[in-house]
Amino acid sequence: MQKEQAPRPEPLDPPMVPFAVAGLVLWAIAGLVLFASRDWLVAQGHENWLWICLAGFLIGFPGLAVMLRHDANRRRRRAS
Repeated sequence: MQKEQAPRPEPLDPPMVPFAVAGLVLWAIAGLVLFASRDWLVAQGHENWLWICLAGFLIGFPGLAVMLRHDANRRRRRAS
């Protein structure tokens, strides 16, 4: 006698744009905080952290474009 298997749950498919926007905002906030303390960063030899924040912020825009497309495809999949 076999046990009846429970139905498999659907995989999560949340909207991704809010995650991309949150990443952009976090990089921007980190950059502004580090920019405010740039004298300390230069004295410690960590001025490249500002550039890292800028790079993270700028790389977030192509990521946002990809997530916009992903969410549009997600809406289309769910509509059909």
